[in-house]
Amino acid sequence: MAGKMATVGRGQVGVLFSRTFNLTCLRRISSSPSLSQEPQPLEPSAPSEPTPLPPRPSSGSPLYQDNNWRSPSLGTSGSFLVPVGMGLSSASTSSAKIQAFSQTLDAESLMNVFADWTATQRWSDMRQLFEFWIRTLDSNGKPNRPDVDLFNNYLRANFMLDASAGELLDLVAQMEEYEVSPNTASYNLVLKAMCKTGESEAAQKLLDRMLQTGTNSFPDDESYNLVTGLLLSANQIDSALKYIDLALKNGHVLSINVFTTCVRSCISAGRLDALTSVIEKCKTMDQNKALCPPWALCNYIADVAFQADHSKLSYFALEFLARWIVRGENARPPVLLSADEGLVVSALSVAARTYNSSLLDASWSILRRSLRGKRLPTAESYLGKIHAHASLGNLQRAFSTLNEFETAYGQSPGTEDLFSPFTSLHPLVVACCKNGFATLDTVYFQLENLSRTDQPYKSVAALNCVILGCGNIWDLDRAYQTFEAISGTFGLAPDIHSYNALMSAFGKVKKTFEASRVFEHMTGLGVKPNSTTYLLLVNAHLVNKDQKAALSVIDEMVEAGFVPDKEVLRKVRRRCVRELDFDSNDQVESLARKLSYRLGSEFRREMLFNLDYSMNNA
Repeated sequence: MAGKMATVGRGQVGVLFSRTFNLTCLRRISSSPSLSQEPQPLEPSAPSEPTPLPPRPSSGSPLYQDNNWRSPSLGTSGSFLVPVGMGLSSASTSSAKIQAFSQTLDAESLMNVFADWTATQRWSDMRQLFEFWIRTLDSNGKPNRPDVDLFNNYLRANFMLDASAGELLDLVAQMEEYEVSPNTASYNLVLKAMCKTGESEAAQKLLDRMLQTGTNSFPDDESYNLVTGLLLSANQIDSALKYIDLALKNGHVLSINVFTTCVRSCISAGRLDALTSVIEKCKTMDQNKALCPPWALCNYIADVAFQADHSKLSYFALEFLARWIVRGENARPPVLLSADEGLVVSALSVAARTYNSSLLDASWSILRRSLRGKRLPTAESYLGKIHAHASLGNLQRAFSTLNEFETAYGQSPGTEDLFSPFTSLHPLVVACCKNGFATLDTVYFQLENLSRTDQPYKSVAALNCVILGCGNIWDLDRAYQTFEAISGTFGLAPDIHSYNALMSAFGKVKKTFEASRVFEHMTGLGVKPNSTTYLLLVNAHLVNKDQKAALSVIDEMVEAGFVPDKEVLRKVRRRCVRELDFDSNDQVESLARKLSYRLGSEFRREMLFNLDYSMNNA
């Protein structure tokens, strides 16, 4: 009964289960076929080979890529340089992976890695890789030994990571432990660290040490430029000039930055002679002769040199300006640079004061180059050139320049005073009478010969210089003969300056009457006198101790519209005091107050005048 009930129960449950779930829709939990739980007989099979052993660690198998430090082939193979999972471009490379990577590299591979990482500035990784690499073994089981190039890359990585100069020196000292001698590049990295922190004294000592060591660590161009630039920035000009001189003697090249800084420092310190010496030495060397400061600095050098009357430095400054002008003209598109004409006039004045013909030629050449034929030089430029030639004693070129000057400005209105021998052409007058009548005769005969050539040169201004020169040496006869030759020999008409020069010659020899006759003759011909004419008459009367006549000429001068200067009134007052003419003295004082002049006192001059030079006081 119980078995029957169990059979019925199982049947009902099966029917109920089949109604509720579709047995064909059930998904098995395992994808493998169901296995029978009952034992099955063993089928016979072919005999199999035994399982092989794993490969040797030194065989280069990928199974040992994380810890295979013996195989150098992995470091040089093209499949990978870095263990799998280590990204070379990642900034967060772990020390463990770098350590593992270091075990796969030899010296050559490490140098290649350093080259790649230097380009991407992975300085921290370079430092860690080198430190791990020198603690590993090579393929022969010996410790890795770096060469000087690898060590220099390690030094560079530390320098870029802001290591101090002392730390870099310690690393250089550690190179001896690996039997590596530091070279010039090693010390240059230390010098760069010293320059960054401004350690000038330490840099000098290190450079001296490099000079005393072997040829491998002898200073190069970069060494000298680093030290001299540091010393110049520290305003240690003497020490900097010493190393610059040493660098030039050894044939090294100065950088443009060091050269420019040297120029600025020397000018600021007033060391113009030292700067000239440096520039001169650079010009004698093929590798340094192209050095040239910026355009603005060249103008500043010229300005300072002109103020100091330094002819050689002035010449170098103009040479630098000429280089810039040529560079601008050769550029594409061209950049037309021009030197300031006032600067050139100053250079001509320096050439006249220092008697430097090279500076004179350079000044005029750079002026012509700057103008480019678009206009003529100014009158001041011509007068400066005449002055320079006259100071040098080159009268032939001086009168040739005067001819050019007259051609350019002779017919221009209001330019009469430009050709006055008393003012603008006075340096030429002084040069004509430098050796007395001999020079004056030479100049006159040359002018006479030039007037008879195929292209005659006839100049009243040149003859006026000769007349005034004769008057300055108290040679009245030559002055008068030259004045007559203006109309007789040369066929020209005397101008106001000719008459003034003749009046000056008469006045110097106390021929006041003749000077007055010249004045009357001139006014009779319709030649209008100028202020110089009246001043010459006043001086002539004062030399003759006739202060009343001098005052009358001053009155005529004021009526003509000219204003006497303060120095003339002082001369007249002095003569009135010495001649005890108090009425005339009062007239002079009244005129001075009218013109708002303060004549002042002449107490010290009167003391010298009243000294008793007799032998009684001896």
